[in-house]
Amino acid sequence: MSSAWLLPEHIADVLPAQARRVEELRRVWLDAARSYGYELVMPPLLEHIESLLSGTGHALDLKTFKLVDQLSGRTLGVRADATPQVARIDAHLLNRDGVTRLCYCGPVLHTRPASPHASREPLQLGAEIYGHAGLEADLEATELALEGLQATGLSGLVIDLADVRLVNGVLAGLGVPSLDASLHNALIAALTAKDVGTLRELAKQGALASVPAAADVLVRLTSLFGGEEVLAQAREALPRHALVDVALNDLAWLAKQLRQAQPNVAVGFDLSDLSGYAYYSGTRFAIYAKGHADALVRGGRYDEVGAVFGRRRPAVGFSLDLKILADLLAGLQGLSVRSAVRAPWGEDPALREAVRALRGQGHTVVCVLPGHEHDVQEFDCDRELALVDGRWSVRAL
Repeated sequence: MSSAWLLPEHIADVLPAQARRVEELRRVWLDAARSYGYELVMPPLLEHIESLLSGTGHALDLKTFKLVDQLSGRTLGVRADATPQVARIDAHLLNRDGVTRLCYCGPVLHTRPASPHASREPLQLGAEIYGHAGLEADLEATELALEGLQATGLSGLVIDLADVRLVNGVLAGLGVPSLDASLHNALIAALTAKDVGTLRELAKQGALASVPAAADVLVRLTSLFGGEEVLAQAREALPRHALVDVALNDLAWLAKQLRQAQPNVAVGFDLSDLSGYAYYSGTRFAIYAKGHADALVRGGRYDEVGAVFGRRRPAVGFSLDLKILADLLAGLQGLSVRSAVRAPWGEDPALREAVRALRGQGHTVVCVLPGHEHDVQEFDCDRELALVDGRWSVRAL
């Protein structure tokens, strides 16, 4: 019999020092989003499964915990991604005609971890902008994501740009007939993983087998990552097609704008990174930081996200897991304790008023309860409230 206090695998408590850091990060990000004009929404943790998974595809279905509602008997889902919920809010509850900017922060739950050391309960923060089809919205979402990371103290950021339209453009330019779903999904997975061997095998199957050049072009696509030279290489290596041209032109414009606005951020490209392909409809980005191999933030354009709710609206946004960001910052900056004032416990009205006044000024005041003078906690009491010449005053320890 397992111990009653053990938690499920990949589920963990967040202890005081780390919880404080996560909460501070949440405030930093939401303040940054508010400075751009984003409005905070709080979608529910549970929804009817047909609403929660509308248009999200098979992958999110597999991530979603399901249960039966004791009131209605209907199947509910615990959200594994808040973005479809925000799209539903935009489409049905707000129903605005113009641009709508929304942000959110809350836990999501996954049936399986995304990686061997990942949590199954990320704290997802995201921002979405609806109603503008132009690249200005793509740029705004990207700049907000970069500024949010910089506001946490991170430097040495790298952003990789891509566009999911490239694959369809390449296939159309090669004259490849439409692929069946299983072959198409396998192709996307192999491109994302840069799995050259699998790509060559897939090129021998289905409609791809009728186009001899398909294997070499698809393999070439996996090598198109790096700096400014990548777009020029892509124009030479990829077949000519309107979708390819539009995607490369859009990426060039975004990169130029980002380099001007964020000279300290390395801007690059990874044209075969198709993570979340079924979700996105245009440009997409991933932001990395030194000391962390995986992307901290992923985002891009997903114009189809609201179509299943009866209102197809242009949409761009991003999301991240604040717990992962907090862990990274703890490793880079350490978990410093918070400065505080130590105060004795007592019934003296002047003492109690002094404590209230300090707290009202924003100070942390830890009252030492009788018998607990030597307790250790996360607060660094570097000052104390002491009675000096008949007055309660703060002095250094």
